[in-house]
Amino acid sequence: MTSETITAKASGTFTLGDLSVSRVGFGAMRLTGSAAFHHGTPSDRDRSIAVLREAVDLGVDHIDTAAFYFSALRSANELINTALAPYGDDLVIATKVGPHREYDGDWGTSARPDQLRGHVEENLRQLGRDHLDLVYLRRMGQDSIAEHFGALAELREAGLVRHLGVSSVEPRHLAEAQAIAPVVSVQNRYALDRPDPQADELLRRCGEQGIAFVPFYAVAGDTGERGATTAHDDEVLAVARAHGASPAQVRIAWTLHQGPNVLAIPGTGNPGHLAENVAAGALRLTADELARLNSVRQQAG
Repeated sequence: MTSETITAKASGTFTLGDLSVSRVGFGAMRLTGSAAFHHGTPSDRDRSIAVLREAVDLGVDHIDTAAFYFSALRSANELINTALAPYGDDLVIATKVGPHREYDGDWGTSARPDQLRGHVEENLRQLGRDHLDLVYLRRMGQDSIAEHFGALAELREAGLVRHLGVSSVEPRHLAEAQAIAPVVSVQNRYALDRPDPQADELLRRCGEQGIAFVPFYAVAGDTGERGATTAHDDEVLAVARAHGASPAQVRIAWTLHQGPNVLAIPGTGNPGHLAENVAAGALRLTADELARLNSVRQQAG
């Protein structure tokens, strides 16, 4: 499929609280290069800035980032600030707090509730903003998220945060958070070839309640932070050929077909891949194609 003139608007829109966004957004983790979470090759700074500006030109109005997206020489938040500030009124920037990384890149312990204000303020400083549109509490394995989410709810009341979400949670954690403050979005790992009953249940609940469900690593498959997978099932390849699309585009399209509240945040530091990812929002799969792809998911289980 051609991607030359397709913008993010082709994917449709959904509302995060009171913020309308296109259903295809942009994940910022890959902007820092292969050293996003480990030592490796930093990204080309000028190219990363160009990718961000091109994303906005292609209609992307939802960017997902975090202060812990950094390598030895690159910070995703700083790149976003450099490329896009002053920010347009329609641009929604979502970030995450909870994990903690040392300056040398090593992961520290999970943040305590009383440390979350500092994490929010660090994102504000790096992004050059006076408030954050959406902040996810990324659960770091704790049994209860009530104390952590309560700390973020206080920051929402103080005006530092507009909307709240939860990430890497089980269904019970969503209910726990909702008893404290409104939740507009859930961000969990979810992909065509990674069946997960907990994620399926979260997807169902979010659909019923009008909450956004935002999968991460939807294109990466088992490779996770290392980048997009190159291992594609025959059914994925067949559907891609039928549409003149790439397997990655089929994966993004399948993700969007899981419900009108499902958003995609594919990330890349490659301008060509960016246009391809955005164009995937225009790919419409038939009922038969969805059934074939769903069979891949069933077999993976």
